[in-house]
Amino acid sequence: MSQHAQKPIIIAGPCSAETEDQVMRTAAKIAGHSAVTAFRSGVWKPRSRPGNFEGAGDSALQWLQKVKKVYGLPTAVEVATPQHVEKALEAGVEYLWIGARTTSNPFSVQELTKALKGLEVKIMVKNPVNPDLSLWIGAIERIMKVTSAKVMAIHRGFYPYEQTPYRNIPKWEIPIELKTRMPEISIICDPSHISGNRALVPEVAQYALDLNFDGLMIETHINPEHALSDANQQLTPENLIKLLNNLQFRDQNVNGNVQNALESFRNQIDSIDSQILELLAQRMETTRKIGAFKRERNVAAFQLKRWKNIIRSRMETGYSLGLSKDFVRKMLQSLHKESIRIQSEIMKQQKDQEN
Repeated sequence: MSQHAQKPIIIAGPCSAETEDQVMRTAAKIAGHSAVTAFRSGVWKPRSRPGNFEGAGDSALQWLQKVKKVYGLPTAVEVATPQHVEKALEAGVEYLWIGARTTSNPFSVQELTKALKGLEVKIMVKNPVNPDLSLWIGAIERIMKVTSAKVMAIHRGFYPYEQTPYRNIPKWEIPIELKTRMPEISIICDPSHISGNRALVPEVAQYALDLNFDGLMIETHINPEHALSDANQQLTPENLIKLLNNLQFRDQNVNGNVQNALESFRNQIDSIDSQILELLAQRMETTRKIGAFKRERNVAAFQLKRWKNIIRSRMETGYSLGLSKDFVRKMLQSLHKESIRIQSEIMKQQKDQEN
């Protein structure tokens, strides 16, 4: 592991505490790595459908107490009710996290704040199931109102409506926007739940660190193939240690020479962005002229044949210039949406004049 100006937060442990032996053996394997900040484990695990393993419950808290006593690792558990908070605190748990389903319900978060009021433990808020930044920020704000404790965010991805390689699509722009709006909040990435597949965990973990996330929460099980929940995404302790040793932690403190070089590149970006915006303004002005032309000749705003030709030709050109097809497609769709909006407004002006 490379040097980093500030030690990242690394929280590792099984999805669920299944047995005392499983918890202790997992903790024994990962406790010796200096990067591990805390030991995580689900205690109460209500599933989407009944009948699946729902956690060992209150008795598992005793196993986490033993982890702390034997290996000196702080512990972390998910809490979904005020009763969970009370029992976790009685067991000496230092990190409480609020799950995605709970974050998605402001009533549940508000109920939790009654038990979190005035606490000094660390509280982590996972993003809601759906990509709703306001809902995520709202949950964080509710908690920050009632406690001076350190509040952090956990990015675990969002439920996908389409088929993707990931269990939950990352939509990295959302945690980046959260950091922009709330720079004081540390953001931890949960690559296990984003990936849903242990083979993808290293790639997602490194990408999060490249984006300057403050840490990682990684599910780790002594025998993941036989785990009672989320078996496919958990790493063995050996693979966790291998991952931690191979990760590159980016230094955010740069010296004068590096800073000067970066500023030169950024100045180039600023200049290019200004030119792009000027060209976009010219494009939209031409769009307005086309809209007026179509209005005068009673031509529909949307022309399917023209749109297909734009998609085909621009994507070929963009790809030849080294741009990804997905990026070019999304850019064209945004431009086309705005062009249609402008032309529709011009058509509407004619209709209003006639009325």
